[in-house]
Amino acid sequence: MPRAESGAIRFSLAFTLEGVASLGPGRIDLLDAIGNTGSISAAARSMGMSYRKAWRLVDDLNRSFCDPVVETAFGGARGGGARLTETGRRVSEIYRRMERTTLEANADAIADLKSYLADTPDRSDG
Repeated sequence: MPRAESGAIRFSLAFTLEGVASLGPGRIDLLDAIGNTGSISAAARSMGMSYRKAWRLVDDLNRSFCDPVVETAFGGARGGGARLTETGRRVSEIYRRMERTTLEANADAIADLKSYLADTPDRSDG
């Protein structure tokens, strides 16, 4: 997730497309983790999420787009697995591009907000 320079303000983008698909940093992070691990269960573990929740999110995303974003394979000699489809890769790329451009477009406003934050020693970076 992009961060506003350094400091306590974090920026994320979440939205709903025509009341069908909800996209936000968690779902996109899950897609990226599946792409990196080749597994829904490994992706879920890496995010501290239950397999059931991850599967539900993937199923929701797959039903929300014209083409699936994740394909799964069950069992076999090499075991099962999951992979992002071309649609899944594009959805993640488009979301990340929107996130970057929104952060860039609002850099001045974020800096203005940061100027109002109290500088206290107990405030962490997140």
